Amino acid sequence: IMALSTKPYKGTRDFYPHDMRIHTWMYDKMKEVVKSHCYEEYNGPMLESFELYAAKTGEEIVNQQLYTLEDKSNRKLAVRPEMTPTMARMVAGQVLELPKPVRWFSFPNLWRYERPQRGRLREHWQLNVDLLGGEPLYADYEILNIAYKLIDNFGGKDKIKIHVNNRKLINHFFTEILGLTAEQALKASKAVDAKAKIPEEVYKTQLQEAGVPEEQFEKLEAFFNSDLETMKSNYPCEGVNELTELFELFKNTDVEEQLVFDAKIMRGLDYYTGTVFEIYDISPENNRAMFGGGRYDNLVGLFGKQQLSGVGFGMGDVTLRQFLETHNLLPDDLHDFVDVFITLPENKFFKASVQITESLQKLGLKVFTPLQKAKFANQLKLANKINAHWAIIFGDTEFNNNQVVVKNLKSGEQKTLDLNNLEKIREV
Repeated sequence: IMALSTKPYKGTRDFYPHDMRIHTWMYDKMKEVVKSHCYEEYNGPMLESFELYAAKTGEEIVNQQLYTLEDKSNRKLAVRPEMTPTMARMVAGQVLELPKPVRWFSFPNLWRYERPQRGRLREHWQLNVDLLGGEPLYADYEILNIAYKLIDNFGGKDKIKIHVNNRKLINHFFTEILGLTAEQALKASKAVDAKAKIPEEVYKTQLQEAGVPEEQFEKLEAFFNSDLETMKSNYPCEGVNELTELFELFKNTDVEEQLVFDAKIMRGLDYYTGTVFEIYDISPENNRAMFGGGRYDNLVGLFGKQQLSGVGFGMGDVTLRQFLETHNLLPDDLHDFVDVFITLPENKFFKASVQITESLQKLGLKVFTPLQKAKFANQLKLANKINAHWAIIFGDTEFNNNQVVVKNLKSGEQKTLDLNNLEKIREV
């Protein structure tokens, strides 16, 4: 019989305990920030109706990347490729009862059938942060501020740039200046969004197919290379006004230095309507957007009459971990998951080791017991391998005197403690 493969499905990962510690630590650090702004955690099903994504997500995801299946009643389902449509569906279900603004976050695993590469897998986890309701300008400010604070909480604020644009400005340029229809404008924006990932010739062909003739290419380049001041003069519109107000709000704040206007930021999803942004790692090793998001004002309205504007972003765990590793921002003590290792020299001491374990656990310490007898040398080797801080050693002499020897495995220091004084272990 052929042995089963030990490898996971292509584009997915096994989280061994070491990886899980990093994963959990990243999640806890992110949670600290969003909870400090009173965002509440929610979750939803991994399977949704196919129509939920067909309605607004974007052609590339729906046609090429969606994992689809039929249930036994022939309903067409999809494995969630993103969380925003689920969140919008849930908000729409209770839109009149929910206190406004709605501040929600989630950390779902998401699936997309794409070619696995650096920073991109078929399954990943993503922090989703969404804010629905409130004055749009202030809500955009809060969401961008939180995105900055998340990176700052990992110690990486000077290693990123936040690139900001506005879909109203892009739409104005494509429809009013280039004379494209709304459908053509969407196609053209998708070509621009993919420009960095496709050959120049393919990019030009896609633009022409979207209705942009070659003689307009120069105008296109000029637009994409314009700064915000030039936009004010050459392309005055609501999108420019919103960008100006937003950048004004960030003046003299910590975020200002990291904030840049970038007319090339599109975001590929169809539901964005206003501010869009992407956070870039400044290291050449990670030459792509780490994460991004934007404003969606019509998504909740898809589920009924009630409209509720929203803004949010998704921050993937794959690119975040690469960012933290590239800049050496992972803490050294993530491997220190054992506080105390209790040796077991003889089986007759097993019950005593259980009592010592429970006493230490009551002091809030994490205790490792080997569950089989062995020589001290072998057990201390294991204690060092698992990075324990202290080892407790005892034999007949200590046991008869109601004592144990505590060895600090980091410093080499050791001390004898009475069993009723185990709280002093932290002093060794």
